Amino acid sequence: MIKITTDSTCDLPAQLLEQHHISVIPLGIVKGGELFRDGENITTADIAAHVDAGGDITTTNAVSIGDYEALFARESARNDAVIHLNIGIGFSCCHQNACLAAEEFDNVHVVDTANLSVGHGLLVLLAAEAAEAGASVEEILAILAEKIPQVEMSFVLDRLDYMKKGGRCSAVLALGANLLKLHPCIEVQNGKMGVTKKFRGSIEKVVADYLRDRLSGRTDIDHRRCILVDTAFSDDLLAIGRKVLAEVGGFDEVIETKAGCTVFCHCGTNTLGVVFLRK
Repeated sequence: MIKITTDSTCDLPAQLLEQHHISVIPLGIVKGGELFRDGENITTADIAAHVDAGGDITTTNAVSIGDYEALFARESARNDAVIHLNIGIGFSCCHQNACLAAEEFDNVHVVDTANLSVGHGLLVLLAAEAAEAGASVEEILAILAEKIPQVEMSFVLDRLDYMKKGGRCSAVLALGANLLKLHPCIEVQNGKMGVTKKFRGSIEKVVADYLRDRLSGRTDIDHRRCILVDTAFSDDLLAIGRKVLAEVGGFDEVIETKAGCTVFCHCGTNTLGVVFLRK
């Protein structure tokens, strides 16, 4: 049996993790000088309340080598092989730590997804499905090597203060965007984030405009599956995304999910993103 493991940045819904027997190791979240574990003893609502009350922006800690060693020891003893998929090396040192931990195990294979959130999660799901279908370790690794460059992950932000406080957005950019009611679209390309376009208006209007812009009139999209992810505390943005996808997406399957604490720490509330594969 081949076991698929990953970290908490994959942002896949709990029911899918359980259905495919995917084990998740949490990153650390530092809030008010105290260390928490993403998805275990802290919520995105906790982070938002802390920041809105004037607290410092929460920060994230990579999974330690020791925690990876514990995970790999447990799962490698239970399974023929372990394939672990990490958030991209350009966003965290999780991958380096996992690789160092895996040196102690002959049957553990670590993959850099070159992505984050559900861009990472989509690959985790593909790996788990391939394992369930009976693919070998070599076949699964080959599938991932082929699919990683085909992942298209992007998102739009409602507020920039989280990225500004986290050092990922200059104060000048944040001020200008807020004054002009601009919302940047950020895309992951070659393992790095970059602004590709700016949209103007309310976040509800922006979400609809962004999705139509990303999906309309294209012939290079694999329409078998996409994932919508957001950080809102209601389902309003997902409802807008669902409507637009029904109009212009043409996907056979749409998975809806909420981002976890690690991603929330860097983007704040009312962010929405979409991920799919290109042909």
